[in-house]
Amino acid sequence: MLRQCLQKSVVPSMRKRVLFSTEATAVEVTKTSSGSRLASLRTQLDEDDVTVQDFAASEVVVRKKAPPRSSKILPKPRWLKAAPADSENYQKLRNTVRELGLATVCEEARCPNIGECWGGSQSETATATIMIMGDTCTRGCSFCSVKTSRAPPPLDPEEPNKVATAIHKWGLDYVVLTSVDRDDLPDQGSQHFREVIQRLKELSPELLVEALTPDFQGRTDLIEAVATSGLDVYAHNVETVERLTPRVRDRRAGYKQSMEVLDFVKSKQPSLVTKTSLMLGLTETDDEIRQTLRDLRSVDVNVVTFGQYLQPTRRHLAVKEYVTPEKFTEWQKEAESMGFTYVASGPLVRSSYKA
Repeated sequence: MLRQCLQKSVVPSMRKRVLFSTEATAVEVTKTSSGSRLASLRTQLDEDDVTVQDFAASEVVVRKKAPPRSSKILPKPRWLKAAPADSENYQKLRNTVRELGLATVCEEARCPNIGECWGGSQSETATATIMIMGDTCTRGCSFCSVKTSRAPPPLDPEEPNKVATAIHKWGLDYVVLTSVDRDDLPDQGSQHFREVIQRLKELSPELLVEALTPDFQGRTDLIEAVATSGLDVYAHNVETVERLTPRVRDRRAGYKQSMEVLDFVKSKQPSLVTKTSLMLGLTETDDEIRQTLRDLRSVDVNVVTFGQYLQPTRRHLAVKEYVTPEKFTEWQKEAESMGFTYVASGPLVRSSYKA
């Protein structure tokens, strides 16, 4: 193919001309075939009495190597090494997802733990986070690689059955559901979310269901529809500290709004476990993290996870710092001392990591 392209660019016509210039003269050569060009050049040189010295005497243009581009991307440290996604169980789970036309946040958000979570082991069940309501979000957070659009495709009315079938087939005892934001819908997809959970419980009564939800624009009627659907864990991520929220999250999201969502859920369903997640490595300070933890405890959030922010593509927010594993351990101990029921903290931990 490359050869054909090159041939097409060279042969086009007799109209193209090449100009060699020196201080002494200019030699114009008509492009024909390779042999005729060379013969024509020799004839022209003989007629104009141009010598090799004339060409040698001309100024030589030396191309300088361009300076390396400055890069804002920090090199990844050695501890950020995820398990490869190549196990038999990973392939089995992936094939089921493809067959049923499901979307997973593991793939859409390019999670580094997909090989470990989907692969499972003899002692651990494989876990996956199913993303419902499509793979296209109406919001555009600067840390997230999920596709965005103001008008995503319509919801799939068969999705509750498809999801329940897939989870039942996998034989899981715990599943995490999440979704894109659907600000384009009158109820923002809350009823659809509710139906998926209820169908899961109908087909697998013993299944524990965690729902990682949008903020539903803070509308309590929509939040309640999901909170009272029969789920076991209600998760909603604040993502980062208050100061960084406008830069990290979509303008329609808000730190206080997220806190209010978590507060309302607990007040409406006190028995529900509430959960949230924080990304580190975006210039947040220790004092800001502590304040966020205090805010979360004030609304009785039970579970918090800490993970390293990883830039999904060059178009997304750059990593400002790689937090050490030791620092993550410190945050786990501090959060536990503040009264959180469970804390997961580590460079590769995500909200639904090995749930």
